[in-house]
Amino acid sequence: MSLVGLWWVWLAGAVVLAILETLLPGYVFLGFAAGAAVTGLLLLVGGPLALWLTGSVAALLLVFAVLSLLAWVLLRRLFRLKTGSVKTFDRDINDG
Repeated sequence: MSLVGLWWVWLAGAVVLAILETLLPGYVFLGFAAGAAVTGLLLLVGGPLALWLTGSVAALLLVFAVLSLLAWVLLRRLFRLKTGSVKTFDRDINDG
């Protein structure tokens, strides 16, 4: 089976990483999940990039790493605190 036929493995890996993110939050696994999902979709849709990706496992892993890094940076920018602000809590969760 060619590497293009393994698109479902990348999407299944993305689902597993997304579930792992809910168990261990921190936006680390979510970046990897996004990278795996986009890599799987690239293989599923095809096109010139998918043909280049099928050439070697190293190229496929390189695209996955770059996409995961981009997703992680984007998530950090979206969910960061404003500059100079501190996260504060107004009430305790145990207060009734």
